[in-house]
Amino acid sequence: MMKLFIGNKAYSSWSLRGWLACKLSGLPFEEGVVPLYDEEWEKRREGDEFAPSSGKVPILWDGDDIVVWDSLAIVEYLNEKAGGDQFWPTDPGARAMARSMAAEMHSSFAALRREHSMNIRQIYDPVPPSEAVAHDISRIMQLWAQARARYGGEGDFLFGEFGAVDLMFAPVVTRFITYQLPVARFAEAYMRAIIAHPWMQEWIGEAQAEEWVIDKFEVPPQTA
Repeated sequence: MMKLFIGNKAYSSWSLRGWLACKLSGLPFEEGVVPLYDEEWEKRREGDEFAPSSGKVPILWDGDDIVVWDSLAIVEYLNEKAGGDQFWPTDPGARAMARSMAAEMHSSFAALRREHSMNIRQIYDPVPPSEAVAHDISRIMQLWAQARARYGGEGDFLFGEFGAVDLMFAPVVTRFITYQLPVARFAEAYMRAIIAHPWMQEWIGEAQAEEWVIDKFEVPPQTA
């Protein structure tokens, strides 16, 4: 049985990606939730279970000798383990674009991450985003529009069916909603589809039920 260690569901965006990847694989797994930044955090990070990732979550153990950390690596490992047809579009052009978008999400949009941390339990009054965040939003809208126009077809997601690229952008969708950030009109239907997905509803429900509160992630956006 695989075991996935994740952080608080209200706040941990990378954990959400790893967890959605496990759900998408269709393979059985157990989850262990690790409260971030509590009094045991530093000690817990030094344990053997977290050593390969240097204390970071998510981290996936498959038995006692296979360990995968980093959400995109977890996606690729589970894609192979599940047979190679669960995560990416079958069309070569669509698959290349989806992988490129997932990689860009993985490595980019630092301003959006920094200024608008994930907090699924909140919806703040809108505040105009900084120039850097507005630039990130514009690029994300461009990527979503291209995917939907070229490969979305009749489906609700970026490449029709829910896949790896959607799970990579799912935490961004929650950020757009939490901070009421300005998005293109076409993006609203995609965001609704993400939030309405049964796995997202499961995650959100469990995030709402968490007792942990991390003060530094409960700060509303500041007026520019």
